[in-house]
Amino acid sequence: MTKLSVRHLLGIKNLNENDIQTILDTATQFKDVINRPIKKVPSLRDITIANVFFENSTRTRLSFELAEKRLSADVVNFSASGSSVKKGETLLDTVNNILAMKVDMIVMRHSSPGAPHYLSTRIPANVVNAGDGTHEHPTQALLDAFSMREKLGDLAGRKIAIIGDITHSRVALSNIFCLQKLGAEVMVCGPSTLIPKHLDELGVKISHNVKEALEWCDVANVLRIQLERQQIKYFPSLREYSLYYGINKAMLDSLNKDIVLMHPGPINRGVELSSDAADSSHSIILNQVENGVAVRMAVLYLLAQQ
Repeated sequence: MTKLSVRHLLGIKNLNENDIQTILDTATQFKDVINRPIKKVPSLRDITIANVFFENSTRTRLSFELAEKRLSADVVNFSASGSSVKKGETLLDTVNNILAMKVDMIVMRHSSPGAPHYLSTRIPANVVNAGDGTHEHPTQALLDAFSMREKLGDLAGRKIAIIGDITHSRVALSNIFCLQKLGAEVMVCGPSTLIPKHLDELGVKISHNVKEALEWCDVANVLRIQLERQQIKYFPSLREYSLYYGINKAMLDSLNKDIVLMHPGPINRGVELSSDAADSSHSIILNQVENGVAVRMAVLYLLAQQ
């Protein structure tokens, strides 16, 4: 296992192709570990990791905590909702107080884009970005790439469509960076109000027709509508969005090829995906969840070597 070129995992933009391949190859070995009867290895026995979450999370937080415990690390969980942040404490003071208790690594989710980057320049511990606002979510992109590679092999030349709320999604940007560095072609699809201006400057194709996107792609990565981040209405109603951009099993069966269906979760069933599509043979959504633990084990293990 070679080393990473970075001390922190702040975003896919900061990684090179070798870093990504190293993480994915290491994750393959850790996936074997988590499928053994005894699922723990002593790789991070002397390391203490704090999960510092300023936003709600289920999958990501559980996945990181399981990954840390599988590696035998000591784990501290911090939630902003029941902390001194509510009393006016700053982000830096909060984290420095945690570090004073001799924590070696910080896994952080924050609503402000750039918060992990700010922190990484001011503290000695390794920082892992578990999602910063609408900016990046690097471990989700890595587990998505791992899941695609597991299903399809080498991603060079593969066609990946990202469908849904691109404007408010941190998953979309990280996926675009990651897939392009692995040689894949990327298309984004959604209503024009949910696709950022000038996104084509990143070298992605843009479509507003979901059937066209499905016919073009090998993999459809479907994103949910992030109503909690929307300050104004971007489309008339969820019913209308579902009518024009929702994916069901009949649409998948009508294609002249088999495609892979993915979703980072949580799924809004009946909006972006129907239940028969989400639970169909095309779907690898639960594989993504399983692979998330292995990929995060790889990230934590490799950063701890720095």
